Amino acid sequence: MDEGILYVCGTPIGNLDDITLRALNTLKEVDLIAAEDTRHTRKLLNHYQIEAKLTSYHEHNELEKSKELLERLRGGLDVALVSDAGMPGISDPGYRLISLLREEGIKVVPIPGPTAMTTALVISGLPTDRFAFEGFLPRKKNERRSYLEGLKGEERTLIFYEAPHRLTKTLADILEVLGDRKIALCRELTKKFEETISGKVSELLEEFKEDSPRGEMVLVVEGGVIQQDEELEEWRGLSILDHLESLMADGLTKKKAIKEVAKLRSLPKNEVYQIATKIKVNI
Repeated sequence: MDEGILYVCGTPIGNLDDITLRALNTLKEVDLIAAEDTRHTRKLLNHYQIEAKLTSYHEHNELEKSKELLERLRGGLDVALVSDAGMPGISDPGYRLISLLREEGIKVVPIPGPTAMTTALVISGLPTDRFAFEGFLPRKKNERRSYLEGLKGEERTLIFYEAPHRLTKTLADILEVLGDRKIALCRELTKKFEETISGKVSELLEEFKEDSPRGEMVLVVEGGVIQQDEELEEWRGLSILDHLESLMADGLTKKKAIKEVAKLRSLPKNEVYQIATKIKVNI
């Protein structure tokens, strides 16, 4: 008996018209649909008059259910995997099952569909050539701030999912840790009350202090701004002595200038200190 195939099906993120013909045909033809929420998926199926057998597959049963689905696929059944919205496996259950099937040699076929992160990115007005999707930030303040600290040097556009009731806390932490960057808040994408609000983090924080927006939302945040090479390394044409004197002319103390020059040039501080003795200023 031939083994079955797992079809990873993208479904609408809001507007039910945003589904491909290929996805509809697949959902009609498979033997079983593994859904994150069977009630939610049933609404989609009813809209397109698709009768299919459903089974639940979500974060609370995915380890046990992955083994069950593996056996069904081994038995020759074709299965479609769907999430409540978008592509399965992106901030949703799915990757553990797919990883298991890959290890077991079961065929996995993607049926592409929309995702909220790329939909928000392309309408954000922020750079789209390089981006990093970070999913949901940690719920606890200390963990969230620590996570953001790790992103301070990230140059790529950052994309987060966030819940309405945590929005202002998240914006406050982004402002304090990452700075007052450009940001776009995209909510209720593809739905009737779809809205994109752009500005600086501080502006959005002020706007939503009293009345946080409702609905599912995506935050698209400007990446870290890196100094231009000529600004960053203008000291390369200077001697160590001139470099020290330049920093001191800009207001650094002799001690801090020594530390900065040693750091920038990857030199031992003692070596820089010896040259600094030629400058007649107390440390």
